[in-house]
Amino acid sequence: MDAVMKELFTTDIGLLALFTLSFIVGMGLFLWYRLSKYAQEKQ
Repeated sequence: MDAVMKELFTTDIGLLALFTLSFIVGMGLFLWYRLSKYAQEKQ
């Protein structure tokens, strides 16, 4: 497990993978917020 964390935080491809995953999660949360806000306005 320690080797995996070292790979994620010290190599370029690991940092790119972390950025990509955080971007996908962030966009999902943003879309969920916008869609739920839009659904509330429609009612």
